[in-house]
Amino acid sequence: MPPTLHLDSSDPADLSRAAMLLRDGGLVAFATETVYGLGANALSAVAVAGIFAAKKRPSWDPLIVHLASAEQLSRVAEVPAELAERVAALADAFWPGPLTLLLPRSSDVPDAVTAGRRLVGVRIPGHPAARALLAAAGVPVAAPSANLFGHTSPTTAAHVLADLDGRIDAVLDAGPTSIGVESTVLDPTQTPMVLYRPGAVTAEQLTAVTGVAVEVFVLASEAQPASMPSPGVGIRHYAPRARLVLVEGTSEALQAAIASEAASVGVLLPQGWLADGEVVVENWGSWDDPEALAAGLFAGLRSLDDSGVSVIVCPLPDAGGIRDAIRDRLQKAARPA
Repeated sequence: MPPTLHLDSSDPADLSRAAMLLRDGGLVAFATETVYGLGANALSAVAVAGIFAAKKRPSWDPLIVHLASAEQLSRVAEVPAELAERVAALADAFWPGPLTLLLPRSSDVPDAVTAGRRLVGVRIPGHPAARALLAAAGVPVAAPSANLFGHTSPTTAAHVLADLDGRIDAVLDAGPTSIGVESTVLDPTQTPMVLYRPGAVTAEQLTAVTGVAVEVFVLASEAQPASMPSPGVGIRHYAPRARLVLVEGTSEALQAAIASEAASVGVLLPQGWLADGEVVVENWGSWDDPEALAAGLFAGLRSLDDSGVSVIVCPLPDAGGIRDAIRDRLQKAARPA
């Protein structure tokens, strides 16, 4: 494959070209409000197979289908009458936005999209460039994060190209993403509802809208599965090349962890914290601003990787709100290979 086209989402001609590539079965990375996704026509088994090949993604890991509007939902999912009110409440509250719902799939969705499971992940992204692309393409678009499988997720077009240049047809550049961590993934077909991946939409918000309790999914085994029940629940994910060391979120614990490392060390450092010694520092933002921490997480890890350090030391925020998503990504990234 030739070098990947670097297209500009603000250029109507580039937007049309990206949409045409998707309609013709190509692979196009594009910005959402969460991270950059790698898109292909969700109704084409051949196009979807290209995603798995480009990312080196195992077949057991399902994909999320992105829609331009709720009117497209019936093309990929069939909502039972008894769930219609619950799904409608969630869609009204959080779409467009960073919530993925696992819903009974339609017969038009290829098995590869869902890893053979009966539920398909669906969302309507909130990013205007993503919605413009989806509307112009006119097809539902399957799109996991636009990186090599297991690597740190991309929040800029440059991150996409660092992993996938020459492996995909195009990247539609819309600048850095705003949220910085992947969407919340929820199965609303069960009671209590099951939260498979935390994100910017929290369990408390989901319960407030539906009146239904939320249970957090815990993977029971580290063994390789035949298929995963949801995207993003693998044991090791989002990992930098450097070994990632997590410490509970105090400056003193961070200093102790730095001092214990003999290798070259990088630090994802909150604003106002100190990191003594010969370390590479990536400024992470205010510890009291979890939205800023989420937005800078993957970019910070990639920057430290690019500096050539062997170890990255990072404080772990307390639980609650979008901090749960940050903790989830860091804990998966720190798991041994």
